Amino acid sequence: MAGLAALLAVGGLGTALTPTAQAADNPYERGPAPTTASIEASTGPYAVSRTTVSSLAVTGFGGGTVYYPTSTSDGTFGAVAVSPGFTADQSSIAWLGPRLASQGFVVFTIDTLTRYDQPDSRGRQLLAALDHLTERSTVRGRIDSSRLGVMGHSMGGGGSLEAAKSRPSLQAAIPLTGWNTDKSWPEIQTPTLIVGADGDTVAPVGTHSEPFYESLPSSLDKAYLELNGASHFTPNTSNTTIAKYSLSWLKRFIDNDTRYEQFLCPLPRPGLTIEEYRGNCPHAS
Repeated sequence: MAGLAALLAVGGLGTALTPTAQAADNPYERGPAPTTASIEASTGPYAVSRTTVSSLAVTGFGGGTVYYPTSTSDGTFGAVAVSPGFTADQSSIAWLGPRLASQGFVVFTIDTLTRYDQPDSRGRQLLAALDHLTERSTVRGRIDSSRLGVMGHSMGGGGSLEAAKSRPSLQAAIPLTGWNTDKSWPEIQTPTLIVGADGDTVAPVGTHSEPFYESLPSSLDKAYLELNGASHFTPNTSNTTIAKYSLSWLKRFIDNDTRYEQFLCPLPRPGLTIEEYRGNCPHAS
């Protein structure tokens, strides 16, 4: 009997420490507890599948590729639509698809209607892509439609600001070396991470990313990451610094996963890959 009692006690202790029991406080937590190594890794804990969406099968944007966790055992996931920049197609931001999906998101890298669409159009196309993803796509059953975000490069980054302005229900926005003629965004209510590059000559931080960040409401969960030794086109290739802070931002605000707060607050310090980081901490619960 003593042995059985000890066994039950150990079993009870094990149950108390399982991720499932811990996740009861936040049903949107996905994946194991994060570490610096896990958020910097090129591949996360989830196997990833992909499906191509033809431009002929959609309206309002140019089709694209959906990357998603293969397993459904953890339930639904948050979703992110990602837009390329001026004259570019989805291949320019394709690396973000499997990288973020393997960490527990459905990611839609899109093509735009034309390569020359301006930020306001790209913003509308990001929203059209999210609507397709959650309402008509073959993976819609894997997505929690209340947990959505947008990302974009250059004019696509400017488009992500436009999308957040138009749809306050979005949970996260991440412009990557964003470009927009509109420099002021006091209307945005979506937690926003602005990523700039110190060597950007196309959308210099002094006339784009910094004014974007400063114009966001002071009460908003917001951050400004300026990459060190980087150019306007740095987001077009796999980049650990972009990935780790984008992932942490998406997890923290789309999934409300406070396990990732440690990577955002206290504010990261300048270093080999970070020229500057600004933000308001701690973030709202």
